[in-house]
Amino acid sequence: MTTFVGLPTAADVAAAAETIRPYARRTPVMRTSVGGREVVFKLEHLQLAGSFKLRGAVNALSRGDRPVRVVTASGGNHGLAVATAATLLGLPATVYVPESAPESKTRRIEAIGATLVRHGGTYAEAAKAALAAVTAQDRYLPAYDHPDVIAGQGTMGAEIVADAPEVDAVLVAVGGGGLAAGTALAIGDRTTVAVEPEGCDALHAALKAGRPVDTEVLDSVAASALGATRVGDLPFAVLNSPRTRSVLVSDAEILAAQELLWEEFRLAVEPAAAAPLAAWLADRVPAELPCIVLCGANSAWATAR
Repeated sequence: MTTFVGLPTAADVAAAAETIRPYARRTPVMRTSVGGREVVFKLEHLQLAGSFKLRGAVNALSRGDRPVRVVTASGGNHGLAVATAATLLGLPATVYVPESAPESKTRRIEAIGATLVRHGGTYAEAAKAALAAVTAQDRYLPAYDHPDVIAGQGTMGAEIVADAPEVDAVLVAVGGGGLAAGTALAIGDRTTVAVEPEGCDALHAALKAGRPVDTEVLDSVAASALGATRVGDLPFAVLNSPRTRSVLVSDAEILAAQELLWEEFRLAVEPAAAAPLAAWLADRVPAELPCIVLCGANSAWATAR
């Protein structure tokens, strides 16, 4: 297993950008307006493996000694990213997922060639089983609580700053906090708006308590992607800052935002990716020109009409 100390930095994000360049797509930004207000979309759902998570997986697996096998646990998107990154780097991968992991993600993990193991009813149970299966020659890759993963995710924020420097806030969906933390490292003095469903509020609870705490994950349309029961220690350390704003949105608001993205822009994203737009539509974000990250598109998806 990989051990680490210390927080990732903006310099680590810059180094990660060079590491992932041969493997990850530089996804575009889209300048538009919603309800008469200007906004920028980061189209990260166009990333390889269908989500931002490929960035962190490639960065982490490219560092250190080459393992015999990569092992991870995931609710879906991270496992798909690790399986894809391992294939790109010529490594075998084993991915543990909870029994509730959506078939739209698990079938892709298997199609890439990774070994899929279903275990337990929650991500935490799947992760415990994955850790127990790790040998001395394996590398276990956490979904978000790892400096190389966070730095890799931060490369998306660095692209936003380069391509749309005029934005004053970046809105991201939060599960375990890796994307939000990496974004915060990359965007300088801009505000990181961390958006969670009301039933999956691990970061919101941690910021309120002043430390990571265990939370209950309630049913939510975005739970498969954002259903972490506890925010990561490293992401929390980065995000516990005046530059972070925590916002909660309802399932109804998420689904309405997902529908709007399709009806107005023909952008097909999973519910988790629509959460940041939901916060913006609900006027819970004090920003003149925000960048809204559409972070993934791996769920079974259909329009409401």
